[in-house]
Amino acid sequence: MSACYGRYYITARPAEPYYVRPASPYYGAVWVPGEWVWNGGRYVYINGHWEKPRGRRVYIAGHWDQGPRGYVWIKGYWK
Repeated sequence: MSACYGRYYITARPAEPYYVRPASPYYGAVWVPGEWVWNGGRYVYINGHWEKPRGRRVYIAGHWDQGPRGYVWIKGYWK
């Protein structure tokens, strides 16, 4: 594993854990999918959650990006 510009690369992409998405707490809530965070020298999965909508913005889900150094998690964000 190596890091470059705050991005942490791994050789194999971890399997996403299975969990049941809870029911929406209210009408119009936006589901924000789970994220991978770097903690203790490895990626740890944080379950998704519901959020209040942010005007006309949309949530762009995080994803794994593969490059010559391995896999790196690209964090999700509101756009």
